[in-house]
Amino acid sequence: MKAVFLDRNTFSPTIDLPAPAGVTDWQVFDATANDTATVVARLQGAQIAITNKVLMTREILAQLPELRLIQITATGVNNVDAAACEEHGVKLYNVAGYSTTTVPEHTFAMMLAAMRGLLPYHQAVISGDWQRDGRFCLNELPILDLRGKTLGIVGVGNIGKRVTEIARVFGMHVLWAERRHAAPRSPEYTPFDEVFTTSDIITLHCPFNDASHHLINAETLALCERTPLILNMARGPVADAAAVVEALNNGKILGYASDVFAEEPPPADEPLLSLRQHPRVIYTPHNAWASVGAQQELWRILMAQVSAFINGI
Repeated sequence: MKAVFLDRNTFSPTIDLPAPAGVTDWQVFDATANDTATVVARLQGAQIAITNKVLMTREILAQLPELRLIQITATGVNNVDAAACEEHGVKLYNVAGYSTTTVPEHTFAMMLAAMRGLLPYHQAVISGDWQRDGRFCLNELPILDLRGKTLGIVGVGNIGKRVTEIARVFGMHVLWAERRHAAPRSPEYTPFDEVFTTSDIITLHCPFNDASHHLINAETLALCERTPLILNMARGPVADAAAVVEALNNGKILGYASDVFAEEPPPADEPLLSLRQHPRVIYTPHNAWASVGAQQELWRILMAQVSAFINGI
């Protein structure tokens, strides 16, 4: 059976990615442009397409009568026309459960960096500012502990639950946000507006869909009474970038930490980049998911899924 991996460069080059069992024709491309003709040409004769970010549109699927499976190397499947898959008899698989260690750890790395001012203090050492100052320590930017802080979590799946466990070890009080305008489903959940009103830190781990698009906006940020740090570990469009910039510049929020942007990589005019010099702003290039262990686990799950699909045909 022929399988084509369209964008291998979404994985680290040091990670071994062997062909799944049952694949007899294995073709790997480092990257594939989001161009219909290119995608169709590369998938001609293939029964299985493996990709992370390449768009799989209705137009593309209509030109690939032999295609039987699209395997996404991630959890989100927003880049695939799921309705067209169903119409053309193409299965659509994703991979879940591989990032429940790496994303929470990355979350706390960014949280601690922002709360403790690690980036500006690191810069003060390597730039010579500390030496020129002459004092034995620099502490103008307040260093803030996690213990005793209230952490609001938006999106309480496996990742959100692991974030909860770690937060409690730090001595934080955790609130799980219910969907906005919905009554709490259980005593474990807190009304959305109350979470935003009472949290010192808010971290986003929700899926991206119509309901979560620009969930962080001028209205929801106006609810904040404790000047919280906001972390976006979900998807870029969950936060309205312009609203975040305005809130931070006006002192409504403490800082902003994000692993994701609406467009990736972000263009030069991305509003969030205007905050790059803020001492409590930290960005990473959508790699919270990508620890060595997580990439290996993702591929292990993927190989098992693809092989099971082949054996079931």
